[in-house]
Amino acid sequence: MSIITLKALLSIWMRLSLNKASLQLRDGSQHKACLSGRQAKVSSSRRCFKIGLRTVPIVCIVILFFLFGCKQEPRVYIKHFKNKDYQLRVDGRPYIVKGVCYSPIPIGKNHEYDWWSDPHKPWLVDGKLMQEMGINTIRLYQAHDDIAKVKMVVGDLYEKYGIRTILGSWLGFWEYPCPFYGDKKFRDRVKQEVADMVNSLKGEPGILLWVLGNENNYSCLGHVNPWSSEEIDREPDPQKQKNMRAEIYYSFVNEIAEELHRIDPNHPVALGNGELVGLEYANKFAQKVDLVACIIYRGKTFGNLFRSLRATFDKPVLISEFGADCYDAYSKKEDQNMQAFFLESQWRQIYENLAGNKRGAGNCLGGTMFEWTDEWWKHNPDDPVGWSEHDKASNWTNGSYYYDIKVEGNKNMNEEWFGIVAVSQGPAGELDMRSPRKAYYVIREFWKKPDLNNRKKKVKTR
Repeated sequence: MSIITLKALLSIWMRLSLNKASLQLRDGSQHKACLSGRQAKVSSSRRCFKIGLRTVPIVCIVILFFLFGCKQEPRVYIKHFKNKDYQLRVDGRPYIVKGVCYSPIPIGKNHEYDWWSDPHKPWLVDGKLMQEMGINTIRLYQAHDDIAKVKMVVGDLYEKYGIRTILGSWLGFWEYPCPFYGDKKFRDRVKQEVADMVNSLKGEPGILLWVLGNENNYSCLGHVNPWSSEEIDREPDPQKQKNMRAEIYYSFVNEIAEELHRIDPNHPVALGNGELVGLEYANKFAQKVDLVACIIYRGKTFGNLFRSLRATFDKPVLISEFGADCYDAYSKKEDQNMQAFFLESQWRQIYENLAGNKRGAGNCLGGTMFEWTDEWWKHNPDDPVGWSEHDKASNWTNGSYYYDIKVEGNKNMNEEWFGIVAVSQGPAGELDMRSPRKAYYVIREFWKKPDLNNRKKKVKTR
């Protein structure tokens, strides 16, 4: 409430109090006639004071009504500074996202496992470990169909450990045979599903923000889950086809973001995007999103990502998926030092680009590491036999993770070894054992006292 409004309310209160006192004094005029002049003045003053005190509760109620009746800032929002820096605020306070991507798939199961219904409630064990590390946020890629289960997980993590949840939607990306973003019925259905999710969960105090998609932009290029439409197929130029797909997809995200702002003005909406690919189209067609949630795997540094985003699509950025595996494909052994080195370097860059740091771009809101625990099913998702074995074979190549790039075929990225917490089989029928790796402790200490000058630190390997 403004000072002017407050002064006006106080003025009204004083006038009402004095008028009421005057009326009551006139009613008791015969009583006052029996008093001397001085006694009358003292009695009058006391009576006015008492009447004024009786009106205080009423005025307090009026003031509170105006305070809470006026438009308040959203519970979670992004503050835009005059120097164009961005900062996430929660309940009016700065909030750095210090998070992990969370998918507690047990040994012997794959991505189809319903961990939300696991009787062991793995999030309770993990939540305690996360809290001790300093994690304040988890990222979930998709909500469960049973909203009651989502509320339980989100509520438990927030109420017991103070951990908030970033909740996303795949936007139908993994539907078979492909996401039909060119089909209006498909888009309407997905849009309604997202709106229903947000309507059901927007009141949960543990919710931080919403993420639309993940790497869906790659489908516009035809690289992953390609899709088309009759209109696109009639276009002979392949590049124009990509442009048409990008316009359709980012416009679709924009529509959802606009709808979510109407449904839930208290939480930001993010565009999930693989790297910066396609963001020139987002700049044209998806301005309603509040931030970009980028999936980035560039080794120890994010390079020019933050400043490039300023030039391409000037929105704040959350590094929503990044990390390093802890298996040395070249030496064929686990290497926790290597993983810890890369993650600490990545977090240093995140902090350098937070609001207020002149060294960076000032547009970073934090990050969620990939990932909390190893997932043993990933090397061969279609082979149940392999889900109970921690596979050491590499899945893909990335020269930015240079310590083991010399492996034969250069396939140095081990998809089953990205956890900052290792899992191992416990007693039969019990939850898998959790063992924090070195990265857990290194990042915990970095968060306690961020060191942005330790650039020459090297990792000891082999």
